[in-house]
Amino acid sequence: MAAGVVPARRRRSLSFEVGLFLVGLHVVIAIMTFFWTPYDPMGMSGGRLEAPSLVHWLGTDRLGRDYLTLVLIGSRIALIVGVGAVAIGAVIGVTIGLAAAFATRLLDDILAAALDIMIAFPVLLIAMLVVAASSEASLWTATLALGIAMSAVISRLTRILVKQVLGRDYITAARISGTSWAGIIFQHILPNIWPTMAVNFALQFSVAIIAEASLSYLGLGAPLPNTSWGRLLQEAQGTVYTAPLGAIAPGLALLSLVVGVNLLADGLRDIADPTRRASR
Repeated sequence: MAAGVVPARRRRSLSFEVGLFLVGLHVVIAIMTFFWTPYDPMGMSGGRLEAPSLVHWLGTDRLGRDYLTLVLIGSRIALIVGVGAVAIGAVIGVTIGLAAAFATRLLDDILAAALDIMIAFPVLLIAMLVVAASSEASLWTATLALGIAMSAVISRLTRILVKQVLGRDYITAARISGTSWAGIIFQHILPNIWPTMAVNFALQFSVAIIAEASLSYLGLGAPLPNTSWGRLLQEAQGTVYTAPLGAIAPGLALLSLVVGVNLLADGLRDIADPTRRASR
């Protein structure tokens, strides 16, 4: 038994460590771009579509901008939108989920039906509708749209988890001892649902990153000078045969961050549920 469990723990530890490294690398890059970049992201530092060289490690784009600089800034945009969208979705989702769990049977059924309808629509579609309804596309609009879009999934999970916790004996004991509902929420409910919610937030973060890139690819994301990976992919599609790095570099950057977040979420899931890790 021990021989079977130890390798599984090592694999799960490796997944968590690799995910933490990839996400941490992007975080460091994102912070760095606030203070330093190889070139001015909007400056024409070279000729059009120059090949990679010691001067421009990834070459230049069709306007002569340093491509490495643009890809590095893409990490900042992805993380800002990802963290912002998850924060907005968490505030809205957890609030609605708690309300549904404590609501009357009729109101609970109405909220549950409304959440099911929202979940039936893809996150990207809801985000597109929110962006289209706004006056103009911006980094804040894209973040808000994605946060609203993913709040339904968070609401539903919160509702389910809270209902499970409310059925526990220690909740009954807390009520008998005179603890208020606010105290029960902050002392018992939120601490008990937090491990599972943290895993879901990590997964939603990954969804937000991909959705933001998709919005930018469609021209609905953050406008210039915000160089999103999705915008870089859209701009590179016309020169993919003559300058393939224009599509490969942002694609690999997006892939590395999404894989890192998913590995990190998998590691968090095992930390939250040790029995699941041991069963592997």
